[in-house]
Amino acid sequence: MDSLFVIPLWLDLLAVAIGAFQGAMFASRYRDAELDLLGVALIGIVSGFGGGIVRDIFLSTEIAAFHDNGYLITATIAALFGMLIARFLHKIEMVITLLDALTIGIFGAIGTTKALSFGLPVIPALFIGVAAAVGGSIIRDMLLALPIQLMQVGSLYAVAAGIGSATVVALLALGQDVTVSGIAGVAVTTTIRMLSVILGWKLPAQREVPTVTTVIRTIRKQG
Repeated sequence: MDSLFVIPLWLDLLAVAIGAFQGAMFASRYRDAELDLLGVALIGIVSGFGGGIVRDIFLSTEIAAFHDNGYLITATIAALFGMLIARFLHKIEMVITLLDALTIGIFGAIGTTKALSFGLPVIPALFIGVAAAVGGSIIRDMLLALPIQLMQVGSLYAVAAGIGSATVVALLALGQDVTVSGIAGVAVTTTIRMLSVILGWKLPAQREVPTVTTVIRTIRKQG
Protein backbone atom coordinates (compact mmCIF):
# COMPACT_ATOMS: atom_id res chain seq x y z
CA MET A 1 0.00 0.00 0.00
CA ASP A 2 1.42 3.39 -1.05
CA SER A 3 1.93 5.60 2.00
CA LEU A 4 1.09 8.59 -0.19
CA PHE A 5 -2.57 7.60 0.00
CA VAL A 6 -2.88 6.90 3.71
CA ILE A 7 -6.08 8.63 4.82
CA PRO A 8 -5.65 10.79 7.96
CA LEU A 9 -7.95 9.75 10.79
CA TRP A 10 -9.27 13.28 11.20
CA LEU A 11 -10.43 13.36 7.57
CA ASP A 12 -12.30 10.07 7.86
CA LEU A 13 -13.92 11.30 11.08
CA LEU A 14 -14.88 14.57 9.36
CA ALA A 15 -16.64 12.62 6.62
CA VAL A 16 -18.47 10.53 9.23
CA ALA A 17 -19.48 13.64 11.18
CA ILE A 18 -20.90 15.46 8.15
CA GLY A 19 -22.71 12.33 7.00
CA ALA A 20 -24.23 11.70 10.44
CA PHE A 21 -25.19 15.35 10.89
CA GLN A 22 -26.88 15.45 7.49
CA GLY A 23 -28.54 12.07 7.98
CA ALA A 24 -30.14 13.12 11.26
CA MET A 25 -31.38 16.38 9.77
CA PHE A 26 -32.80 14.46 6.81
CA ALA A 27 -34.61 11.97 9.07
CA SER A 28 -36.00 14.77 11.23
CA ARG A 29 -38.07 16.05 8.28
CA TYR A 30 -40.16 12.91 8.10
CA ARG A 31 -42.75 13.45 10.81
CA ASP A 32 -45.05 10.86 9.24
CA ALA A 33 -42.44 8.16 9.83
CA GLU A 34 -43.11 8.54 13.58
CA LEU A 35 -39.44 8.24 14.45
CA ASP A 36 -38.46 8.73 18.06
CA LEU A 37 -35.24 10.47 19.05
CA LEU A 38 -33.33 7.20 19.08
CA GLY A 39 -34.56 6.38 15.57
CA VAL A 40 -33.44 9.72 14.18
CA ALA A 41 -30.06 9.38 15.90
CA LEU A 42 -29.55 5.84 14.57
CA ILE A 43 -30.34 6.89 11.00
CA GLY A 44 -27.85 9.73 11.36
CA ILE A 45 -25.16 7.36 12.67
CA VAL A 46 -25.77 4.83 9.89
CA SER A 47 -25.65 7.62 7.31
CA GLY A 48 -22.25 8.63 8.63
CA PHE A 49 -20.92 5.07 8.65
CA GLY A 50 -22.49 3.84 5.41
CA GLY A 51 -19.96 5.11 2.89
CA GLY A 52 -16.94 3.92 4.85
CA ILE A 53 -18.45 0.49 5.49
CA VAL A 54 -19.27 -0.02 1.81
CA ARG A 55 -15.76 1.09 0.87
CA ASP A 56 -14.00 -1.24 3.29
CA ILE A 57 -16.20 -4.21 2.40
CA PHE A 58 -15.34 -3.82 -1.28
CA LEU A 59 -11.67 -3.52 -0.39
CA SER A 60 -11.86 -6.67 1.77
CA THR A 61 -10.18 -4.86 4.63
CA GLU A 62 -11.10 -4.24 8.26
CA ILE A 63 -14.00 -1.83 8.65
CA ALA A 64 -12.35 1.30 10.00
CA ALA A 65 -15.46 2.45 11.87
CA PHE A 66 -15.32 -0.63 14.11
CA HIS A 67 -11.64 -0.40 15.00
CA ASP A 68 -11.51 3.01 16.63
CA ASN A 69 -13.73 4.45 19.36
CA GLY A 70 -13.62 7.85 17.70
CA TYR A 71 -15.94 6.87 14.85
CA LEU A 72 -18.95 5.92 16.93
CA ILE A 73 -18.44 8.82 19.34
CA THR A 74 -18.11 11.30 16.47
CA ALA A 75 -21.14 9.92 14.60
CA THR A 76 -23.32 9.93 17.72
CA ILE A 77 -22.46 13.52 18.69
CA ALA A 78 -22.90 14.76 15.11
CA ALA A 79 -26.25 12.96 14.72
CA LEU A 80 -27.59 14.36 17.99
CA PHE A 81 -26.42 17.85 17.04
CA GLY A 82 -28.03 17.54 13.61
CA MET A 83 -31.28 16.44 15.23
CA LEU A 84 -31.15 19.43 17.59
CA ILE A 85 -30.41 21.94 14.83
CA ALA A 86 -33.24 20.59 12.66
CA ARG A 87 -35.74 21.49 15.38
CA PHE A 88 -34.84 25.19 15.10
CA LEU A 89 -34.67 25.48 11.32
CA HIS A 90 -37.90 25.75 9.38
CA LYS A 91 -36.34 25.70 5.94
CA ILE A 92 -33.51 23.18 5.94
CA GLU A 93 -33.94 21.63 2.52
CA MET A 94 -31.03 23.44 0.86
CA VAL A 95 -28.81 22.96 3.93
CA ILE A 96 -29.46 19.22 3.81
CA THR A 97 -28.78 19.13 0.07
CA LEU A 98 -25.48 20.98 0.49
CA LEU A 99 -24.34 18.71 3.32
CA ASP A 100 -25.40 15.69 1.28
CA ALA A 101 -23.32 16.95 -1.65
CA LEU A 102 -20.31 17.48 0.62
CA THR A 103 -20.76 13.99 2.06
CA ILE A 104 -20.74 12.24 -1.30
CA GLY A 105 -17.78 14.38 -2.37
CA ILE A 106 -15.65 13.57 0.66
CA PHE A 107 -16.50 9.86 0.75
CA GLY A 108 -15.94 9.65 -3.00
CA ALA A 109 -12.48 11.20 -2.75
CA ILE A 110 -11.51 9.08 0.26
CA GLY A 111 -12.88 5.90 -1.29
CA THR A 112 -11.04 6.46 -4.57
CA THR A 113 -7.69 7.26 -2.98
CA LYS A 114 -7.93 4.38 -0.52
CA ALA A 115 -8.72 1.99 -3.37
CA LEU A 116 -5.69 3.27 -5.29
CA SER A 117 -3.56 2.79 -2.19
CA PHE A 118 -4.54 -0.89 -2.22
CA GLY A 119 -3.14 -1.18 -5.71
CA LEU A 120 -6.45 -1.36 -7.57
CA PRO A 121 -6.58 -0.26 -11.21
CA VAL A 122 -8.21 3.07 -12.02
CA ILE A 123 -11.65 1.81 -13.09
CA PRO A 124 -12.26 -0.39 -10.00
CA ALA A 125 -10.95 2.46 -7.83
CA LEU A 126 -13.49 4.82 -9.40
CA PHE A 127 -16.25 2.28 -8.83
CA ILE A 128 -15.36 1.97 -5.15
CA GLY A 129 -15.18 5.75 -4.86
CA VAL A 130 -18.69 6.12 -6.24
CA ALA A 131 -20.00 3.24 -4.10
CA ALA A 132 -18.52 4.85 -0.98
CA ALA A 133 -20.00 8.20 -1.95
CA VAL A 134 -23.58 6.94 -2.26
CA GLY A 135 -23.49 4.10 0.29
CA GLY A 136 -24.69 6.16 3.25
CA SER A 137 -27.62 7.70 1.39
CA ILE A 138 -28.79 4.31 0.11
CA ILE A 139 -28.84 2.80 3.60
CA ARG A 140 -30.52 5.92 4.99
CA ASP A 141 -33.33 5.78 2.40
CA MET A 142 -33.82 2.05 2.97
CA LEU A 143 -34.19 2.54 6.72
CA LEU A 144 -36.73 5.32 6.14
CA ALA A 145 -38.60 3.15 3.59
CA LEU A 146 -38.15 5.88 0.97
CA PRO A 147 -37.43 5.56 -2.75
CA ILE A 148 -33.66 5.48 -3.08
CA GLN A 149 -32.68 8.97 -4.25
CA LEU A 150 -29.70 7.62 -6.18
CA MET A 151 -32.13 5.97 -8.61
CA GLN A 152 -34.50 8.92 -8.96
CA VAL A 153 -34.55 11.18 -12.02
CA GLY A 154 -32.65 14.39 -11.38
CA SER A 155 -30.49 13.26 -8.45
CA LEU A 156 -27.18 12.96 -10.37
CA TYR A 157 -25.71 11.39 -7.23
CA ALA A 158 -23.60 8.82 -9.01
CA VAL A 159 -22.75 11.15 -11.91
CA ALA A 160 -21.45 13.84 -9.56
CA ALA A 161 -19.51 11.30 -7.49
CA GLY A 162 -18.06 9.69 -10.63
CA ILE A 163 -16.85 12.96 -12.13
CA GLY A 164 -15.42 14.05 -8.77
CA SER A 165 -13.60 10.74 -8.31
CA ALA A 166 -12.30 10.93 -11.88
CA THR A 167 -10.98 14.42 -11.11
CA VAL A 168 -9.01 12.99 -8.19
CA VAL A 169 -7.50 10.25 -10.36
CA ALA A 170 -6.66 12.67 -13.19
CA LEU A 171 -4.91 15.16 -10.90
CA LEU A 172 -2.93 12.41 -9.20
CA ALA A 173 -1.85 11.13 -12.61
CA LEU A 174 -0.65 14.64 -13.43
CA GLY A 175 1.52 14.63 -10.31
CA GLN A 176 -0.64 16.78 -8.06
CA ASP A 177 -0.48 16.36 -4.29
CA VAL A 178 -3.09 13.95 -2.90
CA THR A 179 -4.55 16.68 -0.65
CA VAL A 180 -5.00 19.10 -3.54
CA SER A 181 -6.46 16.34 -5.70
CA GLY A 182 -8.90 15.31 -2.97
CA ILE A 183 -10.09 18.88 -2.34
CA ALA A 184 -10.59 19.40 -6.07
CA GLY A 185 -12.58 16.16 -6.29
CA VAL A 186 -14.83 17.19 -3.42
CA ALA A 187 -15.35 20.63 -4.97
CA VAL A 188 -16.28 19.16 -8.35
CA THR A 189 -18.70 16.63 -6.86
CA THR A 190 -20.37 19.22 -4.63
CA THR A 191 -20.69 21.74 -7.45
CA ILE A 192 -22.24 19.29 -9.90
CA ARG A 193 -24.68 17.95 -7.32
CA MET A 194 -25.78 21.44 -6.25
CA LEU A 195 -26.14 22.67 -9.83
CA SER A 196 -28.25 19.62 -10.66
CA VAL A 197 -30.65 20.67 -7.90
CA ILE A 198 -30.64 24.40 -8.64
CA LEU A 199 -30.77 24.16 -12.45
CA GLY A 200 -32.80 20.98 -12.68
CA TRP A 201 -30.15 18.91 -14.47
CA LYS A 202 -31.20 15.31 -14.94
CA LEU A 203 -30.50 12.19 -16.92
CA PRO A 204 -33.18 10.98 -19.35
CA ALA A 205 -35.94 9.00 -17.66
CA GLN A 206 -36.50 5.39 -18.59
CA ARG A 207 -38.97 5.11 -21.44
CA GLU A 208 -41.39 2.24 -21.78
CA VAL A 209 -40.30 -0.18 -24.50
CA PRO A 210 -43.23 -0.82 -26.86
CA THR A 211 -44.45 -4.40 -26.98
CA VAL A 212 -45.75 -6.18 -30.09
CA THR A 213 -49.30 -5.81 -28.79
CA THR A 214 -48.84 -2.05 -28.29
CA VAL A 215 -47.46 -1.64 -31.82
CA ILE A 216 -50.38 -3.59 -33.34
CA ARG A 217 -52.92 -1.49 -31.43
CA THR A 218 -51.22 1.72 -32.56
CA ILE A 219 -51.27 0.61 -36.19
CA ARG A 220 -54.99 -0.31 -35.96
CA LYS A 221 -55.84 3.06 -34.45
CA GLN A 222 -53.97 4.89 -37.19
CA GLY A 223 -55.70 2.71 -39.79
